[in-house]
Amino acid sequence: MSGTYDLIVLGSGPGGYVAAIRAAQLGLKTAIVERESLGGICLNWGCIPTKALLRSAEIYHYMQHAKDYGLAAEKISADLEAVVKRSRGVAKQLNQGVTHLMKKNKIAVHMGEGAFKSANTLEVKGEKGTETLTARHIIVATGARARDLPFAPADGKRVWTYRHAMTPPEMPDKLLVIGSGAIGIEFASFYNDMGADVTVVEMLDRIVPVEDAEISAFLEKALTKQGIQIMTGAALEELKPGADKVSAKIKGKDGKVTSGEYSHVIVAIGIQPNTENIGLEKLGVKTERGFIQIDDYGRTGVKGLWAIGDCVPGPWLAHKASHEGVTAAEAIAQELGNKDVHPHPLDRRNIPGCTYCHPQIASVGLTEAKATEAGYEIKVGNFPFIGNGKAIALGEAEGFIKTVFDAKTGELLGAHMIGAEVTELIQGYVVGKQLETTESELMQAIFPHPTLSEMMHESVLAAYGRALHF
Repeated sequence: MSGTYDLIVLGSGPGGYVAAIRAAQLGLKTAIVERESLGGICLNWGCIPTKALLRSAEIYHYMQHAKDYGLAAEKISADLEAVVKRSRGVAKQLNQGVTHLMKKNKIAVHMGEGAFKSANTLEVKGEKGTETLTARHIIVATGARARDLPFAPADGKRVWTYRHAMTPPEMPDKLLVIGSGAIGIEFASFYNDMGADVTVVEMLDRIVPVEDAEISAFLEKALTKQGIQIMTGAALEELKPGADKVSAKIKGKDGKVTSGEYSHVIVAIGIQPNTENIGLEKLGVKTERGFIQIDDYGRTGVKGLWAIGDCVPGPWLAHKASHEGVTAAEAIAQELGNKDVHPHPLDRRNIPGCTYCHPQIASVGLTEAKATEAGYEIKVGNFPFIGNGKAIALGEAEGFIKTVFDAKTGELLGAHMIGAEVTELIQGYVVGKQLETTESELMQAIFPHPTLSEMMHESVLAAYGRALHF
């Protein structure tokens, strides 16, 4: 079999399927090639099913603290199998949703392994045999996978990646989480809420190291209070899986090596791009550590070949991949003669980050330290959840919102939050940054009462010594 298209997208994750939809909207004959499940890792094994797990853990947490709300809940228990089943059901529903979107937008779907024969030709091996597909443009959206420890690769039994942690064969008794980025911290939070004894090991001097230092410090205190053991500045010296346990040796920041035994280990030390064995090398595509190098529109150095998502430089986030997908699709349509589309280059300064632990964290733009390093004279505002009526009414009075401004121009440089529902609140600052807002405009904006969003207003006011409620 064969097919000829204006655009083929290799990979159907949140970057790939969104790129295909946007291209179809612009009138391009479009196909998508997927080797596993429509929706990619995000919908099937990442963002969405993880949040379903975390929601179950959150409800369980609230049930255990029903007395704090004047309620009574007795004989509370968690059924891990049922929690996982719900999560998989959510993933299945969204996978079916993407399938519907492909049909709605008349996008051809070719299930199978795709590899380049030339810059505009893919050979796809799947259930239908071998197909040869050609296109004027091809977008590589092959994503990434969890990085293994070289001396103790994940086996799905005692040593897990995020995929194993989402469909666990049993509930961990004593869990070691290696790495404190978003994935590691989310699973640490989930399994701690579900009753496991959790230890987190981080090589750097603080957890969630990409976040503002104050956020890291607050989160460490919150997680420690919840019973999670945090080891920063620590290195994993040895990991030996056995039949019913895992033995680990960890070198602490004081140089001392301690030994411990755990029922399970989650390895969350980063990702490896899925760029091997698809024929990129013979095309002359430039990569660094496996990540495809692109311009701000997704172009590689090879004419007609584009790349987006987790197989290109970070941050490796689903929403960044989707944005890149739209940008690339519009740039391709423009190259193919569409004069009504005007793609904009990706501005990495305005990409928000969210971590769905308990408490949640969210951020956009420069941290206080990064702003200072960049040479800005800054003004910083900080407002605590305890000063907000809605937060107190919700029983969620722990957390704060921090804003960083250019003292000379009033430009919003960054915003950093920790607390209840901050992953929803952050978008207000994202829009503000996109519109190049200043402190004056944010101060003049009217925020509804009673809401958590009022803290965003107060944080801006605090940067200029004008906070009203603290």
